[in-house]
Amino acid sequence: MNKKTISIGIFVILGIGGIIGLQYYNRIFSNNIRKPGSIFIESKDNIPDLKKKIAAFLEDEEAFHWVAVQKKFNQPKAGKYILKKGMSNNDIVNLLRSGNQTPVKVAFNNQDTLEKLAHRIATQVETDSTKLMQAFLDPLFLKENNFSEKTVLGIFIPNRYEVYWTISAEKFRDKMLKEYTLFWNSRRTESAKKLNLSKKEVITLASIVQKETTQLAERPIVAGLYLNRLKKGWPLQADPTVIFCIREKKGQNTVIKRVLTTDLKIDSPYNTYLYKGLPPGVISMPDVSAIDAVLNASKHNYYYMCANTEKIGFHTFAKTLSQHNRNAEKYHRWLNNKGINR
Repeated sequence: MNKKTISIGIFVILGIGGIIGLQYYNRIFSNNIRKPGSIFIESKDNIPDLKKKIAAFLEDEEAFHWVAVQKKFNQPKAGKYILKKGMSNNDIVNLLRSGNQTPVKVAFNNQDTLEKLAHRIATQVETDSTKLMQAFLDPLFLKENNFSEKTVLGIFIPNRYEVYWTISAEKFRDKMLKEYTLFWNSRRTESAKKLNLSKKEVITLASIVQKETTQLAERPIVAGLYLNRLKKGWPLQADPTVIFCIREKKGQNTVIKRVLTTDLKIDSPYNTYLYKGLPPGVISMPDVSAIDAVLNASKHNYYYMCANTEKIGFHTFAKTLSQHNRNAEKYHRWLNNKGINR
């Protein structure tokens, strides 16, 4: 065999090796994302589960599987991951193996009950509502932080919070407690002291204001009215607390368009027609505007309020019972004419 033949053979071998090497390089380092997007890997997911979830994003599934085998990628880490255009199989494997997940934005507002809150959160993170409820109502947590089953809903301030999708129920609860503590800055704490109310009492009153009116401009007026009644030692006589009692009795999905005279006799510590002072806990989750409305309540001489029949969604306020009775009579006539009985 002459030198020329040997040279050609070496060149051919090198060429073939180069082609194979290029193919391997492309499999490992070339873009393999067909469309960008988010993928959620659950804690129980294995490689076959991952393959099913990631298939829709890949240009070449077989190439990804091959690289995963070569890199001995046996178990993805749970979380939310962003798959970007330009990512190679090597990038994807490294990302899913690293656990470098992208946080999610968890949002909630004005949930009426702890159960509804748990269900709302469970749709946005991996943990389920049962585990969340267990964490929220953990006796040790409640005792250590001076909360009860009736007041713990008050630590959840409606907002959007950034957490990892894999956050545990306990860590989520603890984060909410931390956010609650931050919410009660020196300014708000001092305002509560001036009202002679504890933080929990402010939240409880705010939950009534929240349910009483959706009009932000009215909330400080409504808060001032209830504070006036508290100072006088009068019962609050807040219809939303009666509605709370009815739903406790008949179910949370009970539709109530009108509070009846018989409803005012429901024997419950939440019934502010029967019992003076604030109820033992919140009747819903108040938002920031309702809480701040209590802390910055309007100063006036109103003691009574009634729904305004001419400006739907608003209220008519009164200083005396005689004024209120006239307003209430007008409102009841309007309800009767509309055929609203319950």
